[in-house]
Amino acid sequence: MVGVEQEASQAQIQRILQSKTFRTSEVHKNLLTYLADKSLAGEADSLKEYTVGLDVFAKPSSYDPRQESTVRMHVGRLRQKLAEYYRTEGVDDPVIVDLPKGGFRVTFDPRPVHEPVPAAPAEPLPAPALYRRPIFLAGALLAAIACAGYFGVRLWQVERERAAGPSASDTAWTPELRQLWEPMLSSNRPLLVCLSSPGQTQAVSQDDLSKGLGTASGAFLLGQFLAQRKNNVVLTRSDELSAPEIAMGDVVFIGPAAKSRQIQASPQDQEITLESGGVRVLHPRPGEPEFLADKPAQDPQELSESYALISHVPGLYGTGEVLYLSGNRIASIMAGVQAFTDPGLARTLVAKMKTTGGGVPRYYQIVIKVKAMDEMPVEITYVLHRELPGPSGGR
Repeated sequence: MVGVEQEASQAQIQRILQSKTFRTSEVHKNLLTYLADKSLAGEADSLKEYTVGLDVFAKPSSYDPRQESTVRMHVGRLRQKLAEYYRTEGVDDPVIVDLPKGGFRVTFDPRPVHEPVPAAPAEPLPAPALYRRPIFLAGALLAAIACAGYFGVRLWQVERERAAGPSASDTAWTPELRQLWEPMLSSNRPLLVCLSSPGQTQAVSQDDLSKGLGTASGAFLLGQFLAQRKNNVVLTRSDELSAPEIAMGDVVFIGPAAKSRQIQASPQDQEITLESGGVRVLHPRPGEPEFLADKPAQDPQELSESYALISHVPGLYGTGEVLYLSGNRIASIMAGVQAFTDPGLARTLVAKMKTTGGGVPRYYQIVIKVKAMDEMPVEITYVLHRELPGPSGGR
């Protein structure tokens, strides 16, 4: 790579390093700088995981990549941060920097030029009704999220991603995903995707904001998934959800449910509860812990650990369905959504909960453990589950 091409590539790397996406991540700034320099010098194809560990992470000569995944973990996170940058701040950048899987070579490609598409004439909004505007596509879901002001930063990112075009292919609709979603998707009742809202009488805390970002991210992922499989999907917030809406629809609640009186009024016989510092098992079985504590990372190179609680309970007055995808951290909220949209994770959950009849319980609670870096889940594992009674006490 010579001349203007090399200068443009180096300028783009500096632009990325100075961005908000990378500003607080010295580890990934150093890794990107190292891999970009090696790539521009034509030396990246000969790089080994061991060499990167020594040069970037100051590993000792005894470092064994087969026993320690530090390099693989941070390279994977770097790919995610590059994708995040180009969905947001770098959406108009002239050079696209990527780190393809299977190696350490950074690529530099000019942004494709697309002819502008004439905008379709705007259509008038329908008159207000009992339910808010149905979400037929993930893009409409984003527009609805915009009404939650404290989600502003995340929503701006999602809108820019949507403007750039589709980002992923349709998720495979596996038998296990069908088993988990069948009670809600086979119903003629509207499906309400409800986002947890911070308290309204006090200023929004940093913790509330973090959870809000997690619920917004989860809603975006879930919106993409559900928009392909059910027409009457509706987005709302916990502070706007009414008892008649719960009674007439099914609800997927994303985030901590403690501040939703309407959700709390739903009949439920819980075996596991979400508390501020983790998940509590009310009646632990032999070998099970009573409390599963969230553990924030103490170092940028460490993984945080947290727990997500997934609860499928009867709806208000014992009719309909309520699914909670809850957690205390962005990563745990996101992991709860991933567990119900990823075929591999769904397969694990169904296998763990499978009854003697081959199906899954109608009502249940599941705890999953989440290891994350920069609040991005990198490992999600099943911990335990409980079968719950139905509205009449039967199973």
